Formats: sequence, C-alpha cells, structure tokens
Amino acid sequence: MAVNIAIDGPAGAGKSTIAKKVSKELGFIYVDTGALYRTVGLNVLRQGKDTRSADDVVPTLDGLRVSLRFVNGEQRVFLGEEDVSEAIRQNEVSMAASNVSAIPKVREFLFSLQRNIAAENNCIMDGRDIGTVVLPDARIKIYLTASAEARAQRRYKELVEKGQEVVFDDILKEIELRDYQDTHREIAPLKKADDAVLVDTTELDLEGSVEYMLKVIKERL
Repeated sequence: MAVNIAIDGPAGAGKSTIAKKVSKELGFIYVDTGALYRTVGLNVLRQGKDTRSADDVVPTLDGLRVSLRFVNGEQRVFLGEEDVSEAIRQNEVSMAASNVSAIPKVREFLFSLQRNIAAENNCIMDGRDIGTVVLPDARIKIYLTASAEARAQRRYKELVEKGQEVVFDDILKEIELRDYQDTHREIAPLKKADDAVLVDTTELDLEGSVEYMLKVIKERL
C-alpha cells in the first residue's frame, strides 16, 4: 500500500520548496496540487474570463487537460501539451488560483487526478485541503506555516531575484488576502487537520526547515 504524506498550509509557507527536497531525500514522488489550481487559473485568465465567477470558470473546464509529468526527475506542469511550470508562478496567477479553488466544480475536476496519483505512488502531496479532504487517511499529516510577514519577505526576495519589480507591502497585502480567502471559503477551507503535526518555519531558513520536516516524518514512518 502506498505511503502518503499530506502537507497543508497557507500561501508562501514554503510547502513546495520544502516538499520537493524532502521527497527527493525519501525517494517519494512530489505532487504540487497548488500547481494544478494555478494552471486552471492561468487558463481562465488567458481566456479573459473572471476567475471569481463560476459561470465564467466552469465552461473553461470542458476539454481542459491538466497533467503532472516528471521530466528528468523534476515535476513539470502541462496545460494540454504546453509546459506552463514557469508561467503559473506569475503573481496574478497566484490570486487566480485562490479564486478558482473556491469553485466546487474546479475542485471536483482535479480531485480524482490527485487521488489516483496518491493511490499508485509513495508521495508527498501539498496544498490547502490535502489532509482534511483529499487524503484524509494519509499516513502522516503536516500543517506547515509561518508568519505572514516572513512569508511575504520570502516571496519578495524570490521575485526580486527573478528580476521583477515588486513592492513588499503589496505582497504582504496579497498574502493576507489569500489567507482570508483560503480559510473562509465555503468548500474545503484551509485548516489544520486534527491529527496533523504543526511545523512553524518563521524562524527557520530553508535548510533548517527541511531538516526539521525530515525529522518529523522519519519519527512517524
């Protein structure tokens, strides 16, 4: 039976970066569910539709092909046959992902894909509702978080290093808004599962966060 590790937490907590490194160390497949929602959001934006409107978003799901593929050992995200792994990391796509994820039909659309991957592989899957909804029977559940200020600072640094012109206060406001949306949405809101281990990385750098996460997981495997 496949071993599944569910990691939930707010935007900018480092879920993807940490989970990638931990999964490589453990020899598990890493599944970034946020990337799937970002891809749906990107597709809606490209069509000039309102990402907050179910009436606009749901029709875009017809015939939509979103997939995760492993290229040279790295997870890449495809919209049809287009590799959109970089395109979905744009700032506007982040909010679009939050918007479309609140639409029940979008969650249904991606739900079976996520579960099928987990059933067939030892994997680490991260997102907003993995331990509470997608994989409620996961062997290990972790709620990864950090203060909004720490998350905004990390995101600011990441974007500046990519050459983007950004304002820290704008990023902080976006993170706080996304936190509110994710925790207050009607369908599968972001919350810590009752049996999840809380991991706060506010005071940890990336290396320290990875080490701590590995310690938590190995103690429970």
